[in-house]
Amino acid sequence: MNSPFYDDILQILVSARQKTYTAIHSQMVQAYWLLGKRIVEEEQEGKEKAQYGEALLKKLSIALSQDFGKGFSYSNLRNFRQFYLTYPNAAICYTLCSKLTWSHNRLIMRVENEKAREFYLKECGEQNWSVRTLERNINTFYYQRLLSTQQTVGLSHAAKNPPQDFIKDPYIFEFLGIPEPFSFSEKELETALIQNLQQFLLELGKGFSFVGRQFRISTETSHFYIDLVFYNYILKCFVLFDLKTDKLSHQDTGQMDMYIRMFDDLKKQTDDNPTLGIILCTEKDETIVKYSILQEHRQLFASKYMPFLPTETELIAEIEREKDVLKRLLEERK
Repeated sequence: MNSPFYDDILQILVSARQKTYTAIHSQMVQAYWLLGKRIVEEEQEGKEKAQYGEALLKKLSIALSQDFGKGFSYSNLRNFRQFYLTYPNAAICYTLCSKLTWSHNRLIMRVENEKAREFYLKECGEQNWSVRTLERNINTFYYQRLLSTQQTVGLSHAAKNPPQDFIKDPYIFEFLGIPEPFSFSEKELETALIQNLQQFLLELGKGFSFVGRQFRISTETSHFYIDLVFYNYILKCFVLFDLKTDKLSHQDTGQMDMYIRMFDDLKKQTDDNPTLGIILCTEKDETIVKYSILQEHRQLFASKYMPFLPTETELIAEIEREKDVLKRLLEERK
């Protein structure tokens, strides 16, 4: 049956089902928090807490499984208890956790860093991350990679949405599946990113929408082509990407600076904020960063990308290395 009438009926039912699905998940998350709270309270009554707690959970699991079926295994009850211990403040559960499914919450509560947990709770709810996307972002230290680019280390930003809060270092492109040894041209990298545009957008973060590849900007005498152009509707500005398959050079920074100036002059609308430029490279030379226009240019950034998923140790080392460089540069400015 094809008609505007049927389309309206279908939309009403789909919307109602989605709201019901969301409400059920919200209520179950709150119920699991309450179960965890009650378990902790009961455990505190036992003299031998560890032994009493284990016995209590095993006995409770058997009873609940008989009455309610699956979902109340010993391991799940341990998760409910940990859920409450992670968020003893009921307000967090009812305002943030209940907006997500239990699968989302189960992943986030295992994150040790409290600020990172809060970040994932908020971003996951606002950006509607799937469980798979959330798991990837946690495993690739999404939160820590954002922090590594923030130039006002330890200080609050004056701007509501500073560009540094939207740029990572490094970026992880393991979804491209580039085989080892890693040998590819800038054109091949560009093509691979476009072919995996959905994953690329998820890695870039919130607010990005694709505008074009090999985007041409022209003067009266010359044509120039920018590898990738995006628009960020939160920052309200164009974001230009220049792809490099080797180490950052001062020619790269000078070229991107020219692209930014030209784009602001020729393409930026009156209600747009100044254009941002990001150079994606395999390595950054601290000397180039220190002495090139990168040091003072507030709209130009250079970030490393990794075409593979590094180990946790490698990724943390890379993030810490970048933060150390940034701190040294900030100290030299003073």
